[in-house]
Amino acid sequence: MKLTPFVVIGLFILPAVAVADDARQAILDGLAVQARAEPGFTGFSADRGRSLFVTEFKSGKVDTPSCTSCHGTNPALGGRTRAGKDIDPMAVSKTPQRYTDPEKVGKWFERNCDNVLARPCTAKEKGDFITFMMGQ
Repeated sequence: MKLTPFVVIGLFILPAVAVADDARQAILDGLAVQARAEPGFTGFSADRGRSLFVTEFKSGKVDTPSCTSCHGTNPALGGRTRAGKDIDPMAVSKTPQRYTDPEKVGKWFERNCDNVLARPCTAKEKGDFITFMMGQ
């Protein structure tokens, strides 16, 4: 029998997945506020997020031209850093705590967008990426 992890908040016992979903949604809501300031924003798109994940960018660093350079083409599988360190799957279905800690989300987008795009990601790109990974 598989046990579901639970989180105790005050007098409530909630499944850990529900808490993670709420934390992830709070991050997406914050990104949506920022993205509304960008021209043409009408909502996040998993299709644009997928495109961001698989596209090889010519402006990025030669050894990391795409997210798939380290994370592989299947977000449900793990990846490996250039230094050989294992990376947990990017897909929320496989790593439910992904994209739930605002500090970690900010840190990894800052580092990886610089490596792949040679610039910071926009709020729209971040929201699209997370939206794509939520469906994986």
